[in-house]
Amino acid sequence: MNIQIKKYFYGDIPDDKSGGNIISKETKNDWPLWEIFIRSKQGLDHKHVGSLHAADAQMAIENARDVYTRRMEGVSIWVVQSKYIHATAPEEAGELFEPAEDKIYRHPTFYKLPDEVNQM
Repeated sequence: MNIQIKKYFYGDIPDDKSGGNIISKETKNDWPLWEIFIRSKQGLDHKHVGSLHAADAQMAIENARDVYTRRMEGVSIWVVQSKYIHATAPEEAGELFEPAEDKIYRHPTFYKLPDEVNQM
């Protein structure tokens, strides 16, 4: 049984007098998960602040603004669909990061510093 319900979204301007979009409960459950990144006024980088479900990128940005920047702490919002984020597996960490250990020239531990440079 597919029950149709009317759902009003922030910023919706209906074409007819009925208002809102008609969606089914099944459609709402199919909304993709979006990861939210906010750049603060003091920072230069975006930091992951959470995730939310939304129908599209515009809705994700508007909902992220309402949820994660209520206290005017953000100046920029990035939204990325979770399915497009790829990460390494924890069990692959050894073989992935091990080659860096045998490149000692990347670690300045064997350089002799002059006496004039005593603050390093």
